[in-house]
Amino acid sequence: MATLEIEKIPSVLTGVDVLVRDDFALLRGANIGLVTNHTGLTNTGTPTIDALHAAEGVTLKALFGPEHGIRGEVDESVADGSDSRTGLPVYSLYGQRTAPASEQLAGIDTLVFDVQDVGARFYTYLSTLGHCLLAAAEHKLRFVVLDRPNPITGLGVEGPLADESRLSFTAFHPIPIRHGMTLGELAMLIAAERDLNVNLTVVKCEGWKRSDWWDATGLLWVNPSPNLRSLTAAILYPGVAIGEFTNISVGRGTDAPFELFGAPFIDARAFAYVLNAKNLPGVRFVPTHFTPTASKFAGEVCGGVQIVVTDRGKIASVRTGLEMALALRALYLEEWQASKYLTLLASRSAMDGLLADEEYPRLVKRWTADLRAFSQLRSHFLLYE
Repeated sequence: MATLEIEKIPSVLTGVDVLVRDDFALLRGANIGLVTNHTGLTNTGTPTIDALHAAEGVTLKALFGPEHGIRGEVDESVADGSDSRTGLPVYSLYGQRTAPASEQLAGIDTLVFDVQDVGARFYTYLSTLGHCLLAAAEHKLRFVVLDRPNPITGLGVEGPLADESRLSFTAFHPIPIRHGMTLGELAMLIAAERDLNVNLTVVKCEGWKRSDWWDATGLLWVNPSPNLRSLTAAILYPGVAIGEFTNISVGRGTDAPFELFGAPFIDARAFAYVLNAKNLPGVRFVPTHFTPTASKFAGEVCGGVQIVVTDRGKIASVRTGLEMALALRALYLEEWQASKYLTLLASRSAMDGLLADEEYPRLVKRWTADLRAFSQLRSHFLLYE
């Protein structure tokens, strides 16, 4: 039997891998504050924290953690603390504070960012990036993004742009729900759009193509947050998660978050029938019942659907989510509390169309021109073919 040579397994190099390969030359002599979490790993599994802490000529002075904490295990506001392995102070950027405070930046000249994104506007790691970018500009620090692949490819651009008046921690910048960019590319776009005077460097991935899904990278899958547990969930997330703030369970408290969608008032068979009749590309809906053990409707039986991706190359995840919302309007006008759908949709025009029960072909026209303009803007900041 032939023996597989492990060294020959193809693997994308993330920004931190490039940094390690180049013997940390970019950061030599720097005093660093590192924004990272459990997803900040080299391709050998070494945490970026440990790699930088051990690097010769590099002084790591403080750690900053996004939502879910430095180790990615918390699903609520995160407290400050210290890192047990390095003894370094750890400052939370989720809760009362969204950016490093002046006193926490004392003695630091470079902020380094290494966190894995999932490709959706409302995933909060993007907001943490944005707030840290603003802090770097304000305090005249160098800002270095160790880039990582977009796990759901860098091609899909979909959904309404966030209204300027509805920017928040789940909508840091007026971009569409699925932006099709890496965090390094978004840092460049945000810096340019906001005219920031910031010394920004993006350490590019090597070997990643925009058409690559995560499972083509050779990189280890690490759950970016406790409830995002698979590539399939990440593919569905930009559409399914829009409904999170309404009275719908998106599967939190089950074994398949973002692959389940339901509520106690939903008739599973009727809901699945209406959705499957839409013949949405790349997806089918299986009627099911589930009982979350935590989060919304904990301990209650929910009728709903299991969402099955049949062709990830064809699925339009944001459309899928909006079609599910339209089906809820058609079947459960009184029961479904639609108003909070605006929280993550973040577009008044799109919400007005939804509340007017416009069919999707008409609904999408409300943001087509904005999406075209964004695609043109986006093209100036793309780092990968």
